[in-house]
Amino acid sequence: MNAPEANPEVDHTRCCIAGGGPAGVMLGFLLARAGVEVLVLEKHKDFFRDFRGDTIHPSTLELMHELGLLKEFLEQPHQEVRQIRAHFGDRVIQLADFSHLPVQCPYVALMPQWDFLNFLSSHARRHTAFRLRMEAEVTDLLWDEEHRRVTGVKARTPEGELHVQASLVVGADGRSSTVRERGGLEVLDLGAPIDVLWFRVSKSASDPSQSFGFVGTGQFMVLIDRGDYWQCAYVIPKGAFAGKRERGLPAFREEIARCTPFLHDRVGEVKEWEDVRLLTVKVDRLKNWAREGLLCIGDSAHAMSPVGGVGINLAIQDAVATARLLGERLGADRITLEDLHAVQERRELPTRLTQRVQIFLHEHFLAPIFESSEPPSPPWPMRIIEQFPSLGRIPARMIGLGFRPEHVK
Repeated sequence: MNAPEANPEVDHTRCCIAGGGPAGVMLGFLLARAGVEVLVLEKHKDFFRDFRGDTIHPSTLELMHELGLLKEFLEQPHQEVRQIRAHFGDRVIQLADFSHLPVQCPYVALMPQWDFLNFLSSHARRHTAFRLRMEAEVTDLLWDEEHRRVTGVKARTPEGELHVQASLVVGADGRSSTVRERGGLEVLDLGAPIDVLWFRVSKSASDPSQSFGFVGTGQFMVLIDRGDYWQCAYVIPKGAFAGKRERGLPAFREEIARCTPFLHDRVGEVKEWEDVRLLTVKVDRLKNWAREGLLCIGDSAHAMSPVGGVGINLAIQDAVATARLLGERLGADRITLEDLHAVQERRELPTRLTQRVQIFLHEHFLAPIFESSEPPSPPWPMRIIEQFPSLGRIPARMIGLGFRPEHVK
């Protein structure tokens, strides 16, 4: 006879957020700042994950300014990207210049995501209404079966099962969201023809500066400056990783050296396949972001391609809009399904437009690169920007601010 299961730990809060990424922590911070009791559950024991997006765009830096945190935030180690350039062999095209944006910081800050999350959560903890619980992985939802309403979550912790009762559950648990799956929310898959391989290579003083990517024959790679090393994002056709593994690591190193010849003396730092992480790219969005007692935001509501590095900042904009639209209603414990739909109504248009731009770039930038066996030449949209440099203000605004930048009160 099996021993009876231990009684779960029970907690109560006004808003329970699944996922301690940029969207979850930002939303928790803003709700607590408005006096709403909030509990953020994060499945990992810390924020340290090496292969995550590190781009803090001007729209997010503007939020730091509005929160009165910009000066302290910029004291964190970071690099500044003021232009976006693409390298086609010896030919360099400037695609965007952020200096024209009407913001406090007209540049993209490159900062490890763990530093960003540690900074944000440390300020959130100054509000008594904010709680962050690490090593708490949301595994299921709690329901009021009679009214088909979500009333909380179940989570796995080192101490055993945790049940959190909440007036609102927010899914901010990423592109493989447990919350949206358990909530039965329909996903519209838009397709993504690429995957990304992440690895690191040390920097040399003689390396060229870069702020977008390097194009080789049938190849494309972005290098992110991490101070003493490059975080490399090597873009490949969807499903091509298995073939690269079959050809072996020496062939992969040679491939990287062809794309970025200045790294040829350091590709040996990729010593084994365990040094290479596969990001399976998805581009999708929910048909409905909410149901009674439940709302999804960020990648849980709309997985983005890494093209343009805008996913993190779009998720943060979702969080800001959610806090502004729901904060007062949550504080009074009067949240309705119509209130939750208002978040989707506010954020769906910028999501759709951003995904359309990403799909356009997949088709008109990446696909021609992968299909070509000739030395790289810029696709036609880039040649137009090269001929008319003022057009570079358009991608700068789309990448830097997005289609509907949000602001805190």
